[in-house]
Amino acid sequence: MNLLFLLLGLAMILGGAHFLTDGAAAVAQRFRVPEFVIGLTIVAIGTSTPELVVSLLSAAGGQSDMAIGNVVGSNLFNVFVIVGICALIRPLPLTAGNIRRDIPFGFAAAVLLFAMTSDRLLHPGGADRLGRGDGIIMLVLYVGLMLYTIRSAGRTAPPEAAPARSGPKPWIAVAMIVGGLAALVGGGELFLKHATAIARHLGVSESVIAITLVAGGTSLPELAASAVSVVKGKTELALGNVVGSNIANILLILGTSATIRPLTMGGITPVDTGMVVLSALLLFVAAFTFRRRTIDRWEGAIFLAIYAAYMVYLLR
Repeated sequence: MNLLFLLLGLAMILGGAHFLTDGAAAVAQRFRVPEFVIGLTIVAIGTSTPELVVSLLSAAGGQSDMAIGNVVGSNLFNVFVIVGICALIRPLPLTAGNIRRDIPFGFAAAVLLFAMTSDRLLHPGGADRLGRGDGIIMLVLYVGLMLYTIRSAGRTAPPEAAPARSGPKPWIAVAMIVGGLAALVGGGELFLKHATAIARHLGVSESVIAITLVAGGTSLPELAASAVSVVKGKTELALGNVVGSNIANILLILGTSATIRPLTMGGITPVDTGMVVLSALLLFVAAFTFRRRTIDRWEGAIFLAIYAAYMVYLLR
């Protein structure tokens, strides 16, 4: 029964994220907001909404393991599983923007997470945690990164606003936003409650459940968006979606969660956060193997093998 309610909660989260994103995009287009701004903000954050809701509710409820583990697990799933699967479907070429901006920023965010959650390395005997000060720094960095990205995109985007498109009427768009938010919050609470119950029933720590089951579930929007992009031949969108989501997970989601309530690491170890750094580093290395700016099929297979090995390590 717990599993059934867990799946119901996940379905509500995914459906709520879909309606919220579509409704917000419709409102933005109604007011002639440029499409590239919609893509960089509403759509990018929209695919990370499930992680945001789960982590915020976890932080507010004092479940730090779930809040941090969800982000750590989602980032690992995004790189090792989503990029791995997409590369197996079709090799992923990297754009100049991926190499100059997206991947380096993603690596920097991963290193920042490791540094901020490794207090015991600097102060033996203390506790690893993300304090409110850390959260505020993350949020400031995220806002700065968004402004920089929008300005950079604006230099290459047409100066005029995107033309108005036929879409849902304003009251329908607002209803989609309100309904999406309600589904997200309700589904998030249902998902968390029964994920915790399953962890206790199986005798598995909440941190492990967060890194595996919860993270995999909340990463489904990124998996769907990236796989569809690759199948349609828009391979550059797949990698940008993954890297952008990973940056938002760390700076926006953990930043907001830690600002609301300081987070202790609990069962999340330096090995787990170190794996986030490793995933970002391997993504960077894969971009330059054999002087090809492409993530090839064999590299995708290696990514999937690394994730499988990490899962064995967690569940041993």
